Amino acid sequence: MIDIIRTIDFSPFFISLKTGFVATVMAFFLGIFAARFVMKVGKKVKWIADGIFTLPLVLPPTVAGFFLLLLFSLKRPFGKFVYVNFDIKFVQTWAGCVIAACVIAFPLMYRNTRAAFEQVDVNLIYAARTLGMSEHKIFWKVIIPAAGPGIASGTILTFARAIGEYGATSMLAGNILGKTRTIAVAIASEVSAGNYATAGFWVTLILILSFFIVLSINMVSGIGMRQIRRWD
Repeated sequence: MIDIIRTIDFSPFFISLKTGFVATVMAFFLGIFAARFVMKVGKKVKWIADGIFTLPLVLPPTVAGFFLLLLFSLKRPFGKFVYVNFDIKFVQTWAGCVIAACVIAFPLMYRNTRAAFEQVDVNLIYAARTLGMSEHKIFWKVIIPAAGPGIASGTILTFARAIGEYGATSMLAGNILGKTRTIAVAIASEVSAGNYATAGFWVTLILILSFFIVLSINMVSGIGMRQIRRWD
C-alpha cells in the first residue's frame, strides 16, 4: 500500500477540495436567496420556481453536463461572450469543475434551507415585527439564526455532493491531470485503465471523507435538536 501511495499524484484530492469549497460557497448564498424567493412568492410561481431549482437533483448529471456544455461552449453565444469580454473559459478548465459542482449540489442547499425556513416559529417573526424590525433585519437577525442547524446540514451535504460530482464535471471540465481531474473522475479513469489498486486508494479516501461528512451532519443535527428543546 505504501508503494502505491508513493506513485500517486495527489492533485485530484486538492482539486476536489478546492472545487468543493468554492462550489459550496457559491451554492450557500444562491441556495439561501433562492429559498427566500420561493418563500415570498405566490403558490403558482412557487411551484414553478421550486421545480426549476430542484431539477438538477433529479436529472442525470450527464444531462446537466450536456446543457452546461451547450451553454458555456466557445461555439455558443453565451460562452463566447463570457470568454471575449471577461476572458473566462469554462470548458476543459477548473472553472468548469466549479460550475458543474455548484449546479449539481445547489438543490441540496436550496431544499435544506427552504425546509429550515419553513420550520422557523412564525411567532418569532411576529415578535420581531412588533419591535419595529425591517423585513431585511428579520431575515438576517431572526430567520437565519433560527434556521441555522438546517442551513448547516445543507451546507455540509452540498460540500459532500460537490467533491463527489462526476457526470457533469467530466462533460464540462474533462479529465486533465493536475487541472480538472477530481477524485471521482480519477476513480473512473483508473478503473478504465485497469489500475484497480490506485482506484481502490481513491475509493478508500472518499469513503473516509464521506464518513466524516455524515458524522458532521449528525453532530449538527444533534446541536439543532438540543436548541429546539431548550427553546421549548
